[in-house]
Amino acid sequence: MLDAAERVVLQALARRPTTSYRLVVRARIVLAAADGASNTVIAADQRVHVDTVRKWRVRFYQRRLDGLADAPRPGRPRRFSDVQAAQVKALACELPAERGVPLSRWSAADLADEAVAAGVVEDISAATVTRWLAADAIKPWRHRSWIFPRDPQFAVKASRVLDLYARIWDGSPLGGGEFVISADEKTSIQARCRCHPSLPPGRSRLMRVEHEYERGGALAYLAALDVHHGKVFGRCEPSTGLVPFARLVEQVMTSQPYASADRVFWIVDNGSSHRGQASIDRLTEAWPTATLVHLPIHASWLNQVELYFSIVQRKVVTPNDFYDLADVQDRLIAFQEHYNLGARPFNWRYTKRDLDALLKRLAAHEFLPAAA
Repeated sequence: MLDAAERVVLQALARRPTTSYRLVVRARIVLAAADGASNTVIAADQRVHVDTVRKWRVRFYQRRLDGLADAPRPGRPRRFSDVQAAQVKALACELPAERGVPLSRWSAADLADEAVAAGVVEDISAATVTRWLAADAIKPWRHRSWIFPRDPQFAVKASRVLDLYARIWDGSPLGGGEFVISADEKTSIQARCRCHPSLPPGRSRLMRVEHEYERGGALAYLAALDVHHGKVFGRCEPSTGLVPFARLVEQVMTSQPYASADRVFWIVDNGSSHRGQASIDRLTEAWPTATLVHLPIHASWLNQVELYFSIVQRKVVTPNDFYDLADVQDRLIAFQEHYNLGARPFNWRYTKRDLDALLKRLAAHEFLPAAA
């Protein structure tokens, strides 16, 4: 028999949309039984087995409303507490050297050993550590390289280059007879002659490239990118240096419209081929309309020609399979001509505002002295 209070609770459970379905079924079973329905009829109405009806009628008879809840499930008790899991994650966020461990970075197995050695746990598997770290996206076995700007004039030099990309120089817009060139060298492009010819892709088969090869030497590819028109000038040289770079400059400056331009700005990094004030004087003496603009140290990522070099690396050099250096040179120059057929400027979006935000973030970092 149900009293009035129990019937109200069961009816609420059976109608509430947020109640779990299994609890709804249990409440309906008890209500139907209280109304005199047989187990067979209830099972057919609720689409459950008759043993299920019998089970929840007995549970309710023994414990009333509390009997409709799930019974404690058997299983192995937890071996580790939340505190221990947090301590292992904290270990993962420390450098191994800080704990006197002769490792460059942690692996899950190393962290498991260190957790035991530090007394955090008595015993733990690497799989458990991996599962805990994955929950917080911690991957101490991975690393990312970075470099801190150390040029005292970094902001000034970088801003000047970004202004040129926006066609501004010394606060004034560039005219129609002024051009911006981004130049650099891609060094040590090897000619690797594979012991067996590369095989094209086929049905259910990737392109195959022989692992073993014979070295056929290396060359340098010098390129100059017209930032605002997208055209590329390039040449192959045995090596980099003052003379090869001078030949690249001559190749551009003797071509139209640069030969008759009012000014041509050359953006370069601080490589040995064009470093320091001497390179500025040398270029101005040879080409009075040319102005050499140096990037800050370690700021090649601001040189737009590097974007072109990344395309060359993906589309021409990789995978490296050439008969000899002549084959390398022919492929590079042919690709350059192909690229120029549809050349267009890169959609450069990095501005002085982004640079200021970067420098503010770097300035906010506190660098602590290395541990003894």
